[in-house]
Amino acid sequence: MKIIIIGSGKGSNAEAIIQAKNHDLLGNTEIISIISDEIDSGILKIAEKYEVNSVFFEAGKTCFLEGEIERSWIQKISLLNPDLVVLAGFMKILKKDFIESVNRKIINLHPSLLPSFRGLNAIERAFEGGVKITGCTVHWVNEGVDEGEIIAQVPVRILESDSLGMVKSKVHAAEHCILPETIRNLSFSKR
Repeated sequence: MKIIIIGSGKGSNAEAIIQAKNHDLLGNTEIISIISDEIDSGILKIAEKYEVNSVFFEAGKTCFLEGEIERSWIQKISLLNPDLVVLAGFMKILKKDFIESVNRKIINLHPSLLPSFRGLNAIERAFEGGVKITGCTVHWVNEGVDEGEIIAQVPVRILESDSLGMVKSKVHAAEHCILPETIRNLSFSKR
């Protein structure tokens, strides 16, 4: 299974995927490229560190990939011909044309137990909302924001003594386990 990883941030989840691959924990998976819409992003530095093909694609200023920019992304990703697109901290909303261009084979990692706390700042909202259990979710991407079919979830307990920083660390640790495991499981199945 050929995958591309798309992200906008520091790249810790991409690094977890690469490390899982390097330890033969991703099944029949090949990481063919890492893509970022942020030229100075950590995810591109992670790709360079592990000698994984990487590329920067301009994504515009809106929260969506749209218009000519969306068409350009579709064309460039089609040339890579991935079996699965993995969103790992990608901060753009994808529209129907993009999703259909890869046959709806896109997964996203979200830092909450969906359907709770969709969208931005999910960890902060869970912490401030006083919930006792949060977590992370891997789901199929559809046209809604964090509304696609859930594939896997990991709960994370919020203790009375936890700070927001501690909760973030626990959720990120759970993410680093669930995303590679989900990719491995998908490499053995057909959707």
